[in-house]
Amino acid sequence: MERTILHVDMDAFFASVELVSRPDLRGRPVIVARESGRGVVVAATYEAREFGVHAAMPVAKAQRLCPQAVLIAPHHAAYSRVSSQVMALLRDITPVVEQVSIDEAFLDLTGSLRRLGPARTVGESIRRTVFERFSITCSVGIGRSKSVAKIASEQAKPDGLVEVPAEATLAFLRPLPMSALWGLGPKTGETLAGLGLTTVGDLADSPDRLIVRAIGEAAAKHLLALARGQDNAAVRPQRQDKSIGAEETFEHDLPFGPELEREVLRMADKAAHRLRLAEFLCWTVSVKLRTANFKTFSRSRRLAAPTDQTKTVNRVAQELVASLGPGGGSVRLVGVRLEGLVKRSGQPVQATLDQGEAPAPEIDRVADQIRRRFGSGSVTAGTLLPEP
Repeated sequence: MERTILHVDMDAFFASVELVSRPDLRGRPVIVARESGRGVVVAATYEAREFGVHAAMPVAKAQRLCPQAVLIAPHHAAYSRVSSQVMALLRDITPVVEQVSIDEAFLDLTGSLRRLGPARTVGESIRRTVFERFSITCSVGIGRSKSVAKIASEQAKPDGLVEVPAEATLAFLRPLPMSALWGLGPKTGETLAGLGLTTVGDLADSPDRLIVRAIGEAAAKHLLALARGQDNAAVRPQRQDKSIGAEETFEHDLPFGPELEREVLRMADKAAHRLRLAEFLCWTVSVKLRTANFKTFSRSRRLAAPTDQTKTVNRVAQELVASLGPGGGSVRLVGVRLEGLVKRSGQPVQATLDQGEAPAPEIDRVADQIRRRFGSGSVTAGTLLPEP
């Protein structure tokens, strides 16, 4: 049976979620980032992208490129919540859904078309439903393979749909620049460009031995198959997040001490909150520090039992940071990452003897409810409040 794969990709996802609560900013250049001299762009609307702004760019540079842009602080809990709801919608259409990031997924409709109707109809229905329910847009690509569907969704952006029939696959791929191929890195691209190859068609027509000699057998086999429309990779619905975390680059370097401890708590709280939103427990807590001289240190510890409790995550993270010692110098970045994830359902949560008057899981549950209703900044630890 001929495969039918859909790739659904949210358009400027983080920025679009922010604009739901700020409709007055629609149509204007908006940058999602923390207002800090060392902050980086989390997301940008298409209006801001026209000025060259893109994710991971330093905020200072983004503001120079687009001084009229509006800066909005990110709200990761909101992104996780909307993402979970969109993915649940997609799984209502078919169980064969592979979520590849917070804002994109593949759907294999091969065995469902008789029940659902034409793939284009399904794709348009997804776009319409996502907009009606969440007030954000998505782009849909349809093809006979994952790679073609993904390229098609890129061609459809923003807020569009592109379908590539099986018989048109090679005609669709050949004129595209090689950079359109999924998994082609900059260095490999430069190597192939040095051979005079500029389009997917150029690569497809090249002798296998030439490409193997240039980039190695494994990479050559993969890229030549994509260029020739021979991608048979399966949509894998059981893909699971490998880790969940939070990190921040500070505007001013912090010495080891109370101020750094507060920032570790802030990152531990964010990471544990995101873990509970995703309904996971973690077996391992890891921390990352980057010092003022740009040296990076990391430590991790496996727990006696999986947890999603902020208190436990923070305690372990603080101990790991302390183990690095003040000899590392002042700190410009700190991150807390939770690894070894398992689904919460059916997993025992080990109680501890130092939970105080209120059980830590109950405190976390109530805090999560308040944040869902009143926003991520509505409840926090007392030590994280600004000084009077």
